[in-house]
Order: sequence, then C-alpha cells, then structure tokens
Amino acid sequence: MDIASLVGIISGLVLIVSAIFIGGSADIFVNVPGLMIVIGGTMAATLLTVQFKDVTNAFKGAYIVFTRDNTNPIEMIDTMIKLSKISHRHGLLKLGDVKTDSAVLKRACNLLSEAASEQVIRNTLQNEIDSLLARHFAVQDVFRKMGTYAPAFGMLGTLIGLIQMLSELDNPDKLGPAMAVALLTTFYGSVMATMMFLPIAGKLKARTVLEVTNLEIIREGSISILTNDHYAHVYEQLSSYLPERERKPINSDKAAPAKGKTK
Repeated sequence: MDIASLVGIISGLVLIVSAIFIGGSADIFVNVPGLMIVIGGTMAATLLTVQFKDVTNAFKGAYIVFTRDNTNPIEMIDTMIKLSKISHRHGLLKLGDVKTDSAVLKRACNLLSEAASEQVIRNTLQNEIDSLLARHFAVQDVFRKMGTYAPAFGMLGTLIGLIQMLSELDNPDKLGPAMAVALLTTFYGSVMATMMFLPIAGKLKARTVLEVTNLEIIREGSISILTNDHYAHVYEQLSSYLPERERKPINSDKAAPAKGKTK
C-alpha cells in the first residue's frame, strides 16, 4: 500500500467534508442533476477524445496509485550485480536458468544466454522501454483530460443553473437557493479534478519514471554483462542512475533484490 497516496486522498476528503459540516448543513451540497452533468459530461468528452480501450485501461491501472512498488533502482542495480557475478562464475549460458518475476529481466537473461549481439540486446530492451512509455502515457493522458474536462463541465452546469435562476427573477425568495445550486456543479468539477484525476495522473507519471529507470538499468547492465565487465565496473556505471547520496561502495558479497529478484 502506498501510504502517501492513501494519506493524501483521505486527508483531502476529510478537510473538505469537515469544512462543509462546520459551515452548515451538508444537504445543500447534494445536487443529483449537477453530478450527472459533471460526471456524464466528463466521461462523454473523454470517450470522444481517446479510444475506449485507453479509458478501460486507465481505470484498471488506477489501483497502481495505491499500491507500493517494491523494486527501486537500488534493488535493480543489486540484481544486475548478482547476474554479473553469475556470468563471471558460470558463463552467460547459466543466465538462462535464472528465475525472476520481472518479464523484461527474464527476457534480458534469455538474450544473454543465447549470446545475442549488443545491438540486438540494446534494440530489444529499448523497444520494451518505448512500449511501456506509450502504454503509460495513454493512461496518464486519460486522467489529464478528465482533469481538464471536469471543471469545464462544472462551469457548464453553473451556466445552466444561472439560466434557470434568471427565469425566476419574478420570485426573489428563490434566487439565493437557485444560485447555490448553480454553483454546486463548479464545486463538483473542481473537487473531481484536483482531488482525483490530476493527482492520479501525477502519481502515475512518477511511477512511469521509476519503471523506465529500472528498465534502463536492465538494458545497460545487460550490455555490461555481455561485454564481460567486472561487476565493480558494472556497479560504477549503473550507480549513475542514483542520486549521489544513495550511492555506496559496492559490497561483493551482497546483492539482494526484491521485486525483480532472481531465484
């Protein structure tokens, strides 16, 4: 579970709901037609803009925001160091027997065990990176568009409410409540955009950066293993992906990966 995402959404909702209850009755913030305009309009505009499969993939992938990715670049570097040691001790062919829960890492090991050329390995793993970027960008784009459309449809709902309100000018007692209802759709659109759609897009972008970094480590580490570089040299090269404060002297006896671990 990603604690930061969970704390963020819960604290945000608690603050908004608390402000509503402190200010008065919560009933005045409920307007079904307004919700229909914002939610329905946002979904309709999104479906008009992107492919249906991208929308379904976006909602399927939204859970990633609340899950914790157990593989960080440090652990992936440790994994590549371990593979380098296996290669030095037993040869490249032994890497074909490595078991890992990372499909890309397993593919890299298979290419190495088959003695594929450096160009083949580089192109294959770069294609994996490009494919991941394309998939993730499509998902992020769905939420970014929804974050744009929700406030717009909120304003549209407000305009509809204002038109209805102006038709009641002969009854001053109804103007205040009618104005409140008209403004609710803007409220709904703003909350959905700032508390849901845009933060989700931002978190997914951060996860993409992490995944791409891990794949680049696999790519460069695999090429170093192919050229039979010493594992200390492999570490020096791959540690450039880490901030200076996270770099450490290599321990020749330790290389314990997590998510992309070998078995």
